[in-house]
Amino acid sequence: MAVAAPKTVVLYPSLGVGHLNPMVELAKLFLRRGLAVAIAVVDSPDKDSVSADALARLSAANPNVAFRLLPVPPCGREDHPHLVMRIIDVMRAANPALREFLRAQVPAVDAVVLDMFCTDALDVAAELGVPAYLFFPSALGDLAVMLHLPDYYPAAPSSFKDMPEAVLHFPGVPPIRALDMPTTVQDRDSDVSKARLAQYARMLDARGILVNSFDWLESRALKALRCGLCTPGRSTPPVHCIGPLVLPGNAEGTSERHACLEWLDSQPDRSVVFLSFGSLGRFSTPQLREMARGLENSGQRFLWVVRNPPEHQSNSVEPDLESLLPEGFLDRTRERRSVVKNWVPQSEALRHQSVGAFVTHCGWNSVLEGIVSGVPMICWPLYAEQRMNKTHMVEEMKVGVVVEGYEEELVKAEELETKVRLVMAPDNGKELRQRITTAREMAIDAIKKGGSSDVVFDEFLTDLQKNRI
Repeated sequence: MAVAAPKTVVLYPSLGVGHLNPMVELAKLFLRRGLAVAIAVVDSPDKDSVSADALARLSAANPNVAFRLLPVPPCGREDHPHLVMRIIDVMRAANPALREFLRAQVPAVDAVVLDMFCTDALDVAAELGVPAYLFFPSALGDLAVMLHLPDYYPAAPSSFKDMPEAVLHFPGVPPIRALDMPTTVQDRDSDVSKARLAQYARMLDARGILVNSFDWLESRALKALRCGLCTPGRSTPPVHCIGPLVLPGNAEGTSERHACLEWLDSQPDRSVVFLSFGSLGRFSTPQLREMARGLENSGQRFLWVVRNPPEHQSNSVEPDLESLLPEGFLDRTRERRSVVKNWVPQSEALRHQSVGAFVTHCGWNSVLEGIVSGVPMICWPLYAEQRMNKTHMVEEMKVGVVVEGYEEELVKAEELETKVRLVMAPDNGKELRQRITTAREMAIDAIKKGGSSDVVFDEFLTDLQKNRI
């Protein structure tokens, strides 16, 4: 008797490593359940796609995942000034390549899981009769807000940018200042805002939504979504919290340890402040110098990832630390710091026992890595939905504090010093450390066998098995 071939799922991330990494972790969940997985990666003509080196490393570290590059011809919008609009246009132009890829799969694909920026691909899945689910790699609270926006925003008195201090109320999340809403929807008359609102509305056409979060962390938002409070007049697809999906300690799959980890080995437990702001996190030279003064004056040990300012966009040129940072700073702090150019293995660094605080841009991958590592966070949001994440982290989850002035041109040295001292002080940061310890325990429990996320993923697979169109 012939053995049936395993179910096959195709994962379809948006552009950029920040969207691909969580998809790779999702692929591992499918593999552990005995499904075959392919990840279709768009090879963007405008170089916003995943670099060949990053894809090669991920492929080598995950030999059971089939990575497939989808070549996309120029779509004529590669010069659009807004990155998000370029992404939307490129992903739309990739639909024919995705259609041909899905048609060519033998045996036939049983389901496709689309990134939240790939809602146009829902049409491809419908045409081919393939069940389509969405993967939402950000906070569940963000999903609650985004699904409500197509109803909420048209009735608002003005664009968010014109009422920055107005306090907005959405089901299941804390009040959010208008200036903390995603940058893409600040001007409701802009092309990018209209495009994103259309994508939010299309999310409801998915068969279900997988979210990189867990029940305990965002229970209020989950209840609001499941009760239909976020989508008045329309039904909400089933929402499955299957996280936290985070990179393993050795994300690169290499045996060689980064020099910063060797430095951390020599530091006392929970004594180091770690500052890392993602692949797009850049600061002006004046801001870097304020940060340096704040760190120096705090008296704390620190590991700091420094990138070139925005005017030096190319990462091919390493930052000149001597010219960017205050004169004598590197010498004065030599005994208690490690300043690293451009990149460190963030997940490994966070899990190191010497790290006691994490200054983060509030990208959701980083937030979950901080939670899983049990490290309290100092929130310094920069772009996209990060300010909204900051609100969830500080007001709802209570796993971090915020640097005041992040919305201005310059966060002062004194503010960073104050927040570093607050989080690192044995007494002042005690409550925050207790909360993050509890969050870490609940995150680990969620993904254990029989945990909330483990059970929910099995329920999702049951839905997938019976819903082949």
